[in-house]
Amino acid sequence: MTRAVISGSGLWHPEEFITNEELVASYNAYAERFNRENAEAIAAGTVKECLLSSPEFIVKASGIRQRYTYRRDGILDLDRMRPRLEERADDELSHQAEMAVRAARDAMQRAERTAADIDTVIVACAYTERAYPAIAIEVQEELGIKGYGFDMLAACSAATFALQRACDAVLAGSSRCVLVINPELVTPQVNFRDRDGHFIFGDVSTAMIVEREDMCVSPHRYRILGTSATTIYSNNVRSNFGHLAYATDADPFGPDKLFCQNGRRVFKEVCPLTVEHLENQLQRMDIAVADVRRWWLHQANINMNQLIVRRLLGREATPDEAPVVLDEFANTASAGSVIAFHRFHEDLQSGDIGVLCSFGAGYSVGSLVVRRL
Repeated sequence: MTRAVISGSGLWHPEEFITNEELVASYNAYAERFNRENAEAIAAGTVKECLLSSPEFIVKASGIRQRYTYRRDGILDLDRMRPRLEERADDELSHQAEMAVRAARDAMQRAERTAADIDTVIVACAYTERAYPAIAIEVQEELGIKGYGFDMLAACSAATFALQRACDAVLAGSSRCVLVINPELVTPQVNFRDRDGHFIFGDVSTAMIVEREDMCVSPHRYRILGTSATTIYSNNVRSNFGHLAYATDADPFGPDKLFCQNGRRVFKEVCPLTVEHLENQLQRMDIAVADVRRWWLHQANINMNQLIVRRLLGREATPDEAPVVLDEFANTASAGSVIAFHRFHEDLQSGDIGVLCSFGAGYSVGSLVVRRL
């Protein structure tokens, strides 16, 4: 019987980062300038006043203390407030491919795999910097991998959805070894003039190797016991950026074309959806919630994570049971749960069960139940 295992994970993050204090200083300066310039309209009620922020507000609202940025330059500039990237020529490695390759090589080394061992590449993330050719095929070429590759967009659930596709391919026999990469270059889609959203995201790249168990040579292998995915349509997390702006004559970089959400409704609706999803999956697999040794959850918001695990366990989870990395990385879209796995998996013992879960726009929830071999 063919079984699939996760045999290695990889992580790369930029050297540059921005603290809450730096981000708040920049945003508050912008907000104060906006309020001065629009004082009469604000007094008349035709323009909404920009509220000030604070580092304490960000920590309380999210648990985030800093975020890594692919390019820091430009983000704190009041006249720009977005990262400044150079446009690369068509024959140069793209920004996202560069990020992907770095995480991929880390995962390949840990799985003790070379390009000759891999036959499928999936790049799964919230945004890709172009429609085609696929970033995955560019990465495949750069790494010298034979076979095929494709991009997959599923917002913050992209990593777990792609891992399920990888597992399915291995179990079906259409792939022997799949490289799943999540190059989350998110800060160019952040509205740094939005008090409720400017602090949420950071940039990072993660990767995982999924392969046949009977081929695996890694000392840290995790059998995939089951996968599950759920989607329910919602407009509460949205980005309207796309090529139709050229035809509709809309502002291609207007506020609605950047990341925007109704945070309170997302919190209220996604948490119970995720709890129900995980309870049902474990019940189908005849695994008790108490038998799960570790929860590698999507790193979007500390309050969401705490509520989800508390409802599952019936008590507060310890940091060992549900590790948190968003204080350092912020929300890295689909990569968050993979970062948590990457940082906190080698201490598990043979037979220990863990759950890798992500949730986000869509709404979407994806999860894998794994056992350390």
